Amino acid sequence: MSVLIVNKNNFDSVKNSGKTVLLDFYADWCGPCRMVSPVVDEIAEENPQYLVGKVNVDMEPELAQAFGVVSIPTLAVMRHGKVIRQSAGTRPKQQILTMLEG
Repeated sequence: MSVLIVNKNNFDSVKNSGKTVLLDFYADWCGPCRMVSPVVDEIAEENPQYLVGKVNVDMEPELAQAFGVVSIPTLAVMRHGKVIRQSAGTRPKQQILTMLEG
């Protein structure tokens, strides 16, 4: 499954998805975000049981604010519409998968 670009128009359908959701808050100009992005893409391709989305904080400041994003990249895991885990900074693939599974 490919990564979904998440914005305020489709966020409700993402939030109400029956799947565990991984959101990657990023900006195009952010070096660490560019390091995490291919890992997030890989997780999306290899794990169709998860809904994986990316939120551009420059384009969607309201969503970033709603999640309390103060540093990017920030990864948030949601289940049943609620954030269950969130972390800022780069993470290796296994740590991200552990966030999703845990």
